Amino acid sequence: MNPEFSEENPRDPKGDSKTAAKRPETPKIRRNFLAEWTTVLLSLGLGESMLRVGTAVLSLILIVAAIWLLSVFNDRIPQSLRIGPALAAGPTATPFLDPSLIPPPISSAVPGVSRLAEPHTNVPSRPRQEIVKYTVQDGDSVFGIAEKFGLQPQTILWANYNTLVDDPHSLRPGQELNILPVNGVYYEWLGDISFESWAEFFGVTAQDIIDYPGNNLNPETIGDYANPNIPKGTWLIIPGGKREFTTWYAPIGVTREDPATARAWGPGACGPVAGGNVGYGTYVWPAAQHFLSGYDYSPASNHWGIDIDGETGDPVYATDAGVVVYSGWNDYGYGNMIMIDHGDNWQSLYAHLESIWVGCGESVGQGQTIGAIGSTGKSSGSHLHFEIMHGTYKVNPWDYLPPP
Repeated sequence: MNPEFSEENPRDPKGDSKTAAKRPETPKIRRNFLAEWTTVLLSLGLGESMLRVGTAVLSLILIVAAIWLLSVFNDRIPQSLRIGPALAAGPTATPFLDPSLIPPPISSAVPGVSRLAEPHTNVPSRPRQEIVKYTVQDGDSVFGIAEKFGLQPQTILWANYNTLVDDPHSLRPGQELNILPVNGVYYEWLGDISFESWAEFFGVTAQDIIDYPGNNLNPETIGDYANPNIPKGTWLIIPGGKREFTTWYAPIGVTREDPATARAWGPGACGPVAGGNVGYGTYVWPAAQHFLSGYDYSPASNHWGIDIDGETGDPVYATDAGVVVYSGWNDYGYGNMIMIDHGDNWQSLYAHLESIWVGCGESVGQGQTIGAIGSTGKSSGSHLHFEIMHGTYKVNPWDYLPPP
């Protein structure tokens, strides 16, 4: 047959177009072999078995694929991030380690807690109740000794009158001092007055003294407080007691118009002075150093000035302008001493001087050199004892001197 006239060429110009249009086309059938096999297997009753086999095969394929992917991924990640085996396949032998290859242990920065047993038992300390003896050392002061034993400075003086005579400057190396266990007074019972009156003199009661354990008194054997059974000459601790200091310090109220009040204090007293310089009412430091050598202003411990540090021979300056009303030796512990009247009832005092360079009645200017630092009188070392007085009262020099 000529292919030009076949049914598959409807556009053949030689054919009958009408007849070709009316002729039905034969449909093309596509065969699905998987569906046909499934139908055949189901008809034979093998569908369920083949489904199980197929599922198993598919699962195996997926597992193999997953293992392959993991191996590829593990090869591409860093060694430190690779996943090791989770479980050992079985018991493994412990590897042998050469002891010489084991590094020494690194000591810890924080020490461990010792578990050693203490060979003794800690017994709580009891407050001291007895008097102890202390030997004064080089560099000691009444204030320093008091601080060392937790006492007030005046207690050191009140417990050692026979040695210090209420004068902190009389302290010397080698002296043996009584150190009380508490603040108070150490005094000898002479039996010349009633015990109650004796206790009242120190501001305490008789019972306070009797009950204090350090006195070793038995209240049951004391008897009548008016005439107690306490041997005369017994030294007793008076806890919390106080007494007046013995007056040993230099005179006050010495003015140019009436300096005679200083005559009882030594040969340095002056006669009346007419006129002379008057102070400015302000004060300068009387020495080159502006710090203490041990003693501060402390009326409670009978120290009415400040002890300014300095070496023997260092200059001493007039703290303000005025007139000299005392120049010479003082018999009551100050040694070589100068007093200057600044007018308006203000005076200044300079003690323990090595030398004096001004005389009675002489007018001096503020800051003028008037003497040299020393250690005369009751002094334990070179320093300048300095006081400021207003009328009959010794004021605190720190309130008037400029800052150091």
